[in-house]
Amino acid sequence: MFLGELEEVLETTQSPEFQRCMVPLFRQIGRCLSSSHFQVAERALFLWNNNHIENLIKQNCTVILPIIFPALENNARNHWNQAVQSLTLNVRKIFSDVDPELFEECLLKYQEDESRQEETKSKREATWKRLEDIATTNAMSTESAPPG
Repeated sequence: MFLGELEEVLETTQSPEFQRCMVPLFRQIGRCLSSSHFQVAERALFLWNNNHIENLIKQNCTVILPIIFPALENNARNHWNQAVQSLTLNVRKIFSDVDPELFEECLLKYQEDESRQEETKSKREATWKRLEDIATTNAMSTESAPPG
């Protein structure tokens, strides 16, 4: 319902009003795009089927794309629903065609962030492994020590 109402409001919104609310608005749309509920993600992707809204987005893509790029990339790679994946690829192509350089910048940043997250995850796992080993060693030395 939110996305349906939003589309109706955006159809009558002019660029200056759109620019005043686009950052928080597209943070929320990004969350909708990331939804595992396919109807929510699909409905958010349908916003690009509206010419007026698509034009507002294109005019402001330098602000909007960095906000929603992670959601688009995650959908394209991992969303369980084929329709959502397909619609996501269409939206990604729109952005890629409008500003290829910005699209590449966002892709590189996404890959760097992903790499950093993987590195953090590996460090965390190594820390837990060391703690488990220390706990096991301490438990064994406590068991084998003569009662004192």
